[in-house]
Amino acid sequence: MKTPVSSPRAPKAIGPYSPAVRAGQLLFVSGQVALDPVTGNLVNSDIRAETRQVLENIGALLSAAGLDFSGVVRTTVFLADMNDFAAMNEVYGTYFTEPYPARATVQVARLPRDARVEIDVVASYA
Repeated sequence: MKTPVSSPRAPKAIGPYSPAVRAGQLLFVSGQVALDPVTGNLVNSDIRAETRQVLENIGALLSAAGLDFSGVVRTTVFLADMNDFAAMNEVYGTYFTEPYPARATVQVARLPRDARVEIDVVASYA
């Protein structure tokens, strides 16, 4: 059984998908870009601000599902420019503690709304 999860503190889906879905003891959070949940506009002042907004959106979805960042077991980071890796990683590191989740980071040709960063996560209730 799967149950959709959303939060008024996270942006609404911009397509035919759920912001997050719980399936058994796992929560799958869809890729988040730096959309301000109030205005729906992209926060794009710099990669640090975008990364912070992305992680705040993820945090809101985790909270709505009864979890926090300590439950995250896997992330995927999509960057429009791998030159932004160090700055993204600096902000990312403030949201997680050891043991850190497994992670893949890849550069992509383009992201929704021309964002610089998108992150998805898988979290566990166990």
